[in-house]
This record gives sequence, structure tokens and C-alpha cells, in this order.
Amino acid sequence: MGGNGLIVTAGAADRIEGLDRVPSWHRGRSISKGLKKAGYRVYLVGGAVRDLLRNKLPEDVDLLTDAGPEDIKGLFPDRKVRYVGKRFGVTLVDGIEVAGCRFSRTPDGKGRFPEDDLSRRDLTINSMALDPFTGDLSDPFGGRADLACGKIRFTQNALARITEDPLRMIRACRFAGELGGHIPKEDFYAMVSLNRLVADEAAPERIQAELLKAMAMEHPSRFFSLLHDTGLLAQILPCLDRCYDLDGGPHHGETVFEHCMLVGDALPAGRPLLRFAGFLHDAGKFDAAAIKEGTLTFAGHETHDAAIARDLEALRFSRQDAVYILSLVRAHMRPLTDASSPKAVRRLLAMLRELNVTWRDFMRLRIADKRGNLAKRPYTLSEIRVRLAKLLAELSPETPFHMNDLAVSGRDICNLLNITEGPRVGRIKQYLFEKVLDDPSLNTPDRLADLVRNFPL
Repeated sequence: MGGNGLIVTAGAADRIEGLDRVPSWHRGRSISKGLKKAGYRVYLVGGAVRDLLRNKLPEDVDLLTDAGPEDIKGLFPDRKVRYVGKRFGVTLVDGIEVAGCRFSRTPDGKGRFPEDDLSRRDLTINSMALDPFTGDLSDPFGGRADLACGKIRFTQNALARITEDPLRMIRACRFAGELGGHIPKEDFYAMVSLNRLVADEAAPERIQAELLKAMAMEHPSRFFSLLHDTGLLAQILPCLDRCYDLDGGPHHGETVFEHCMLVGDALPAGRPLLRFAGFLHDAGKFDAAAIKEGTLTFAGHETHDAAIARDLEALRFSRQDAVYILSLVRAHMRPLTDASSPKAVRRLLAMLRELNVTWRDFMRLRIADKRGNLAKRPYTLSEIRVRLAKLLAELSPETPFHMNDLAVSGRDICNLLNITEGPRVGRIKQYLFEKVLDDPSLNTPDRLADLVRNFPL
């Protein structure tokens, strides 16, 4: 079999080009052989088939068989077998998903395999099955042709597939964005009519996972634009959706939504949380928007993060991940120019340390933020180098960037002044820290002790 992507040499599973380079296939091959030897049929399904047709190396493999969960368990007594998906009849065998076929019984009681199971999968491009022993492709719903032309449509009946699992609407947008494809009108309008089901019925953790998966594509902005057009973005990220038609103001040549899209696209795919923060970084402008002297301004928009925080919480982001995203939002407006003084740079680094944001991520977001402004030119390489040099010049192990880096402790202060611990000690430490940020050479026990003794009452 040739065609668009999949290259198969007749014979063994080993000859399906690309499979041997999939780390999990050695386990999948062994499981497939075990099922076949016992008289069961087995197919590769889902993403592995779709990726092979695209000449893309699959990340993992999923199997479909006409064996039931108990049959599977009995065939592999020496392996780690766990039944995990009652809804979809999925059994994990050594970490490989092995799904039992969902049958619509025919008069003879046997059903059609694998067509019956494929008919219930989300999208036609995911509703194909490949025989790993012969290379035969089962494609009853035209998934291969849809993949070739970038058509992202639901299998058989859009309303039925969406109602079964509303998350499929977000997946449709993700695949359309990833493949540069389109959603046919009938499927698109089905999504518009049912978009509310995402908020009502889809698990927030699954929505979050889809959002972060989308960060790996070349241009996640396509995904977000489709979410907006179908009304899904308003259901899952209202803080961003409300910025769609918000004027970017006199300093931008694009809307706030367009700016967020440009910034997110400019950030690295290998850092999904950073990239996601880029798509959200200016969402606070909606709440900060004001007209002053006839001009639209967004003063302090980086501090208007309550709506972003609510959306992250609703999507069940961990506290650590939410704090990281919100910290980037709060930090992104801190200036760093070719004229920034060493003192200003140290204060910037201290703020980043307090927010637990690395200077590298700060710079990545700053560079992308400038690049996403159509009214201004992006940083040149020399301008980036100047800013990096300023940061690196102040990144000395001897330079304190937090009060705990001071050469004296709270107990030392108590002993020097013969006082007990309390708010006054905290005020003194803050005073010392400000002094040391201005002049790092002050950070010695003796010089700080002198400052403590002279601290105004």
C-alpha cells in the first residue's frame, strides 16, 4: 500500500515503515501477536494510523481487538494488565491501550469488526484501523481522503458524536489548527449549537490537557481562532474571548486578541506553559481599559489578572502552574532597555526572583511581546544581546535578590538591637534589602550591622 504517507511492504508488522521507530511498538507488536495467536483480530487505531498516513512518527500506539477485557486479562497473566475505561472498554497491557470493540449486533449476533467501533469514534481522520500484519487499511468513513484535503468532520453524525463527548469539539478545533484544515459547515454549525455542553459536561482537566496539547502545534492561534468562531472560547477561556474585538490602543496596530495570538505563536512550542501564558498575557486589558484625555489606555493591565486566575482555577490548573502563568503576566511589563541602570536591572531580577520567574522566560516573553506589536518593529539581535548582557552582568552569586540572601538574619537583627522578633524586624530587613539592591557591596555582616544600628526608630 502506498498513497499519502503510509508505506507498507506486504508481510509482517515489522514492515510497516515507521512503526519500528515508535518506542512503544515492541510492546504493541508482542501484544498483537499474542491476540492473533489466540484467534482474535487486532488492529492499530487512532492517532498512530493518522500519523503514519501523514509520514509522521506516532508518539505511541493504540490497539483495537474483538477480545473482551476478561479475554485480554487471561491471555497475558505475566504482564501488567489493568482495566481503565469502562465507558470505552479500554484495557492497559504493559501501558499499551487495548480497546475492546463496541458492537452493534447484526442478526447473526456477531457485529461488524472493526467498523462498528470505528463508527463511534470522534472524527473520520481518527476512525481508521490498520491491520499490523497485512497492512490493510479499514477506512469506512473516508478518513484518509479527509486527511489528504484537511477536512475535519465528525464520524457519521456530528450531533451524536458531540453529545456523546462534548470535548470532541475542542479536539476538532485542535486537529483543524494543527493540520491547517477546515471544518465543514454542517459540523461547524453543530458545534455552535452545542458549544455550551463543553462547560456543562466536559471535565475541566481534559479541557486543560487539550489546551496544552495545542501549544505544540506550529501556530496555536489557528486553534484559538476556531474556538472563538464556534463559541467554545467563551465557554472555556472567557478572559481571552472578551478581548476579540478590543482595540489595541494607539501603541498597537492590532486588536488585543490579535496581539495575544501573535505573541503566543512567537513563543517556543517546547515550553507549553510559557506559550499559554503568552496567549493570555494581555487578557487583563479588558478590565484595565479606560479613556483618558480622549485616548484609550490600559494602565496597570498586568495587575488586572483576576479574570485570568478564575479561568485557570476553573480549568483545574495546579496551583504551581497557575502561579507561574500569573507571574509571567505580572512581570511582562517590567522595563528592560539599553539605558537601564545596574540598579534597575537588579531590582528587575529581584522581582523575578520573588515571582519565581526565570530571567530567560522573562526575556522570551518580552521578545515575543515586541514581535507581536504590528505598530513597532521587533527587537534586533543586537538589542537582545545588549539586554542579555545587562542581566548577566548583575547575575552574581554575591548579589542578593531576596531578603533571605542578606548577610544578616532576623535573629542577628534581634541580637544587635536587643529586641524580640516582630513586625519591626521585617521592616528592617526590607530596609536592608533595598540598600543592598542599590549597592551590593553593603551585603556583609559588618556593614549591615552598622545599618541596623542606625535604623530610624
